[in-house]
Amino acid sequence: MARVGTGHRVCGWRAAPTATLLALALTASLVAGCTGHRGGDDRAPHPASSAPSRSAAAGSPLAVKIDNVPAARPQTGLGAADVVYVEQVEGGLSRLLAVYATRLPKSVGPVRSARESDLELLRQFHRPTLAFSGAQRALLPLIDQAPLRPRSADTVPGAYRRDPGRTAPHDLFLRPGALLPAAPGEAALTTGFRRGPAPSGGSPRTTRTVRYPAARLAFTWSPGRGGWLIAMDGEPMTTTDSGRPAPPTVVVQYVTVRASRYHDVLGNNTPYTETVGSGRAEVLRDGRSFAASWSRPAATDGTTFTGADGTPVPFAAGQVWVVLVPAP
Repeated sequence: MARVGTGHRVCGWRAAPTATLLALALTASLVAGCTGHRGGDDRAPHPASSAPSRSAAAGSPLAVKIDNVPAARPQTGLGAADVVYVEQVEGGLSRLLAVYATRLPKSVGPVRSARESDLELLRQFHRPTLAFSGAQRALLPLIDQAPLRPRSADTVPGAYRRDPGRTAPHDLFLRPGALLPAAPGEAALTTGFRRGPAPSGGSPRTTRTVRYPAARLAFTWSPGRGGWLIAMDGEPMTTTDSGRPAPPTVVVQYVTVRASRYHDVLGNNTPYTETVGSGRAEVLRDGRSFAASWSRPAATDGTTFTGADGTPVPFAAGQVWVVLVPAP
């Protein structure tokens, strides 16, 4: 894959020995790391004109890395996402990867940095466009070589803006229309998910809490909304443009979260979330919980969820949240 320009820079670092680079990666604090290509606070260059990418093939979705620490809330644009993945990052915090195929909101953010495991997760899609604030210098070659279209705040500055009402690095927002001329459509969601009526069985469940070492998500069934209201760290989750998210389907997917070869400047390891393989899962829909198994044989495959009898567990129509949780 061709490299995207020559503007890749991270936190103002120059060339340095590999060992030093690996030690000087991301800052693990409440901001979960220094993540920009340019500047220690993810700050992008001054906006420039930027036309939508006409090279984006039909059927290629947009994926955006979104900040999820308390200082980044409320987020913008989450309501339009078809799938929202929740993953663990440094310091036991969480970050979101939102995938857009059927709708493109006017704005999405705050946008933050990419991680190595995002590349594996996104292999299920055809050349997706990845919007992110930056990444560790040592990771940039892997991003450029991956079968996707990286569009960072450094390489496409005109697609991003800074919100003067927020503080860096939680102030960077994407204009999706500057990257894609239109939403590619539902066919771009090659996730392997099945849609349909709720299966028989399951157990009544109106609340479900998921914990990371330094973050907590709670889902509460709302019959009136027909979805699961979300709380982050004990506070109701809301957005600036579409109110409270209420995804009809929430998946708790137990995965292997291992140490990667990257560390932040404090020595904290960057977790790698393995989404290829198989394991246990829980599907929440219609106020019920369904035990399931997940399987993704190869990175280019979607993920299937089946019940104890081996038949697919269908998801409800609408947005899906997939919470990637370390397996016991």
